Amino acid sequence: MKAIWKDTILAESDDTIVVEGNHYFPAESIKKEYFQESETHTTCPWKGVASYYNIAVDGDVNRDGAWYYPQPKEAAQNITNYTAFWNGVEVVE
Repeated sequence: MKAIWKDTILAESDDTIVVEGNHYFPAESIKKEYFQESETHTTCPWKGVASYYNIAVDGDVNRDGAWYYPQPKEAAQNITNYTAFWNGVEVVE
């Protein structure tokens, strides 16, 4: 699977985990040069508190375009620090 925004591959892995229709990419598969920590946090009743990344490519910024769970609840331990995408980021095979 590949996560692509602005014709740039942000992450690539054969080991994604699909949860609620979203592909979560392992931490080592994301290209960290495109990711900036965001101040945004949201809470999922069963996964816990999500943290977000802003994605920056060639001067364009996709605010909160990716999220991850640094300390998920018990039911979501398998996606600890895995990253998922939205807001215009394409996830394709």
